[in-house]
Amino acid sequence: MLYGLDYLKSKCTRRAARVRIRYQYYEMKNGIIDINGVIPAEFKWLSECLGWCSKAVDVLSDRLVISKFDNDNYDATRIFEESNSDILLDNAMLSALISSCSFIYIGKKNDYPCLQVIDGSHATGIIDPQTNLLTEGYAILDTDEWGKPTLEAYFLPEKTIYYRDGVQSETMTHKAPFCALVPMIYRPDAKRPFGHSRISRACMDIQQAALRTLRRSEVASEFYSVAQKYILGLSEDAEFNGRYATMSSFLAFSKDDDGDVPTIGQFAPQSMTPYSEQMKTLASLFAGETGLTLDDLGFVTSNPSSEGSIRASHETLRLTARQAQRCFQVGFVNTAYIACCIRDNYPYNRAHYTDLKTVWAPIFEPDTSALTGLSDAILKLQQAYPDMLTEDEVKRLLGLDRI
Repeated sequence: MLYGLDYLKSKCTRRAARVRIRYQYYEMKNGIIDINGVIPAEFKWLSECLGWCSKAVDVLSDRLVISKFDNDNYDATRIFEESNSDILLDNAMLSALISSCSFIYIGKKNDYPCLQVIDGSHATGIIDPQTNLLTEGYAILDTDEWGKPTLEAYFLPEKTIYYRDGVQSETMTHKAPFCALVPMIYRPDAKRPFGHSRISRACMDIQQAALRTLRRSEVASEFYSVAQKYILGLSEDAEFNGRYATMSSFLAFSKDDDGDVPTIGQFAPQSMTPYSEQMKTLASLFAGETGLTLDDLGFVTSNPSSEGSIRASHETLRLTARQAQRCFQVGFVNTAYIACCIRDNYPYNRAHYTDLKTVWAPIFEPDTSALTGLSDAILKLQQAYPDMLTEDEVKRLLGLDRI
């Protein structure tokens, strides 16, 4: 059963609004949602920015590095290299972390597969739950300066139909049994097969609270920097125009007819401590939500840590990265499978690609002290089991394959 192009277009439009909100938070272009009218109108133009959501995505994305593809019996590595794999792989994973799902479009250039990453707001499809491949898909490949689609594609098994300005223009045929549009999904589940965004609703709500705190502290700083003064006992007949006293000037107040002198006082300046404490509390909530530490969010809590202590404090982040590696491996293997079918013009069986694996660089690069401990452990393993570790595996464990 085919859902049709119109259904997929409407589905893409519905999902696009959610993805755009995540990108606004990632690019720090989200506005501040006020909850009351206490802030003076002259301060509401302040556009506070906070990069916590960006940090939550980048910290995880920067630790997901593919060293190579193992058991590559079909030479799929070359297909990725021809499409600038260093940028392509990082781009696909970063976009998936933001929007929960990105897509890799597989086209043809000079009869050879070429790969392109499409974000989640410009593509969608019907997913096969067993293989995580699409049985039907739609993508916006190009837009004009106003964001109107100029080149669209409707994906079906063994063919891709292109539309220019809404009119069917050409068709690309191939032998792949699935669509030439492969989803890269972050943390899928049975209810949401297209995954979850790293920028969750809790992250956005906490960042909104932090932005409101920043705005309140900005308003409070005006009263903190310029002390508020008062005058008691000023005669009703006295002329006072609220003049300012500068460093080289004085304000003169003469006695009245009864010989009384007005009393001049100053209000205690407002403390900025409550705002800094509230920001630290919100940072703790955000860190707990994303697996970061207060140091990652700009609150220095201790001296520079060793590799072991950093690893211990980021245990949640390490587990999250492992989960992301398992999710993205499926997407890259599926991409290699479809690309090889298109390159060789042959409908390979998906089961033939189960041995293809992505080899990931260490999530935490070891420092000098950690290298010493790892080297000692590897030496003992090699003495007990001489054929257990190869040269490439030793380099990967030591983090030397990224040099």
